[in-house]
Amino acid sequence: MQFLSATRRSMLIAAAIAPLAAMANAFPARPVRFVVPNPPGGASDIIARLFSDKLAQTWGQPVLVENRPGAATVIGTDSVAKAPADGHTLLVMTLTHPLNAAFQKKMPYDSVKDFSAVTLVAKSPIVLVVSSSVPVKTVAELIQFAKANPGKLSYASAGPGTVQHMAAEMFKSLAGVNVLHVPYKGSSAAHPDLLAGQVSMMFDTIPAIQPHIRSGRVRALAVGGSARSSLMPELPTVAEAGLAGFDAGSWVGLLVRSGTAPDEVTKLNKDIVTLTKRPEVRTRFAELGLDPVGSTANEFDAFIASETRRWSTLIKTANISAE
Repeated sequence: MQFLSATRRSMLIAAAIAPLAAMANAFPARPVRFVVPNPPGGASDIIARLFSDKLAQTWGQPVLVENRPGAATVIGTDSVAKAPADGHTLLVMTLTHPLNAAFQKKMPYDSVKDFSAVTLVAKSPIVLVVSSSVPVKTVAELIQFAKANPGKLSYASAGPGTVQHMAAEMFKSLAGVNVLHVPYKGSSAAHPDLLAGQVSMMFDTIPAIQPHIRSGRVRALAVGGSARSSLMPELPTVAEAGLAGFDAGSWVGLLVRSGTAPDEVTKLNKDIVTLTKRPEVRTRFAELGLDPVGSTANEFDAFIASETRRWSTLIKTANISAE
């Protein structure tokens, strides 16, 4: 009987186990879930479904979208906080995440410690509009009018704790004006009263309000972010228009449960950021009024911390309630 040399045996064993090792180290190794803590149809849901189709092709694994709305996104977020820390369950999160940390004293998870950042996917600029019945054409004129007519102006929001609500409260705080909050059940529900002049002003996402701007029923004054929007480049930012320090807008990012291996977070970040650079994805983002970002995980971590700090400060100092 012929015996193999030790070297030959080692080579054969290595060749046999190499495919198994590769399978064991492959990521993702099974279906991946995108948990959207909002109802279907919104920007976060559309992004999740757009990414799921394309990542399934990249990874060779099914990528599922699971909508788990309720309790201001707490239900869906909590499900990710309690999922295995293996990178196969991602949370599609928005500004609501740091706002919940600021508004709610008791939650079933820690908004910071229980999650690890993957990437900031995109930002969604908002625009300040006034009803055509309000006799102002600039931010400075709006502030002057509000100060001369305390309590006369009102602003619409998509509900307490939404970006529309928080942007207007930031405006009030920085400008030192008194404007009444009129909450609605969603952005579109507020538009009829805004068009009719029943409410004076509103911060809203550009795609949602742009048809009414074009019709002349409302007047756009400025965009809310730190930079001008590609959708309405002619408009200054609120800060450029004279209200220094104003920066408000919506955004969408991805988190995994804390404890997920750094290599897995790096892989997720790399593949998803690559997606945000594809022309067809950028075209779809533009249709949704989104500016693609594709940050590093560390950059997104810092961004979340910054958002949590500044909104918490505003909520506390202005005594804002989410009720």
